[in-house]
Amino acid sequence: MSVVSIIGAGSWGVSLSVLLSNNGHKVRVWSRFEDEIEILNRDREHKDKLPGVKVPGNVIFTTDLKDCLEGHDFVVIVVPSQTVRENARLLLPYLSRNDIVVLCSKGIEEETGKRLSQVILEEVPDVRVVALYGPSHAEEVAVGIPTTVVAACPDRDAAMAVQDLFMSPCFRVYTSSDIIGAEIGAALKNVIALCAGISDGLGYGDNSKAALMARGITEIARLGTAMGANAATFSGLTGIGDLIVTCTSQHSRNWRAGNLIGKGLSPDEATARVKMVVEGISAAKAAKRLMDQYRITMPICREAYRILFEGKDCKKAVYDLMTRSKKHESEDTGW
Repeated sequence: MSVVSIIGAGSWGVSLSVLLSNNGHKVRVWSRFEDEIEILNRDREHKDKLPGVKVPGNVIFTTDLKDCLEGHDFVVIVVPSQTVRENARLLLPYLSRNDIVVLCSKGIEEETGKRLSQVILEEVPDVRVVALYGPSHAEEVAVGIPTTVVAACPDRDAAMAVQDLFMSPCFRVYTSSDIIGAEIGAALKNVIALCAGISDGLGYGDNSKAALMARGITEIARLGTAMGANAATFSGLTGIGDLIVTCTSQHSRNWRAGNLIGKGLSPDEATARVKMVVEGISAAKAAKRLMDQYRITMPICREAYRILFEGKDCKKAVYDLMTRSKKHESEDTGW
């Protein structure tokens, strides 16, 4: 049995607490929001984000960070991506060299363009960060629907320790050394999912969404490999796998927000309607920063940025994508 401290009590944090408790581990979950913790302790259920999912009685919910982290074996971070730095700073007094931090938040820091593992290591040096990513809706993991993910870390022992921690008959974990590829795939698939939602909101069909997904993973891989990722990663669970699940499911908050934008709502109105953090919006801003920094062509992500931050009309964005100059599908033409 391990002692696991989960930082964040949203849908994913609560879902993972159920999984880890069912695996026989001692689980504590922290949130700074007193109302959220009070409701979870009283009802043993996150009625807003995971209605109907009952949390085992041995999971502890607390607003006391010191109590949450006392005697921990693993720390799991599952907070909105743009709050990872401030939360990592809070963890610093309680973490030691070589501690394993499991990163489940997905995104890129807007202000710096840095991957979230880099953000954590800047604030808490000398820990081992393992990114746990893949096609995994919290709503399905919480009720034991078969799910597969990847524990990505350059440190093989740390990746395998996380694999052992989370593995169960309904939650299969693979390992990978390519944390760069895992993080870029996990962050930027949210941008493509927003676009898929916009496409559906505009009334377009399966052809359009399939094209967005296929060309979207090409853009993600193009940036990821420029940043040092392994190209093969993007054909796996943290690449095309996560992209598929986020673009095709109404569980996806990014798809839902995009769908509302496609129907005419502003990004702010869509976010308010979804009532959850829409990571694809901040990821689009970060993607714009990175594509300019690395001088990478990412036309879908660029049009997403223009829709979200420059007020561009969605149909005009689609028209501009469809009427770009002719080109070969593959960057290796073979001719």
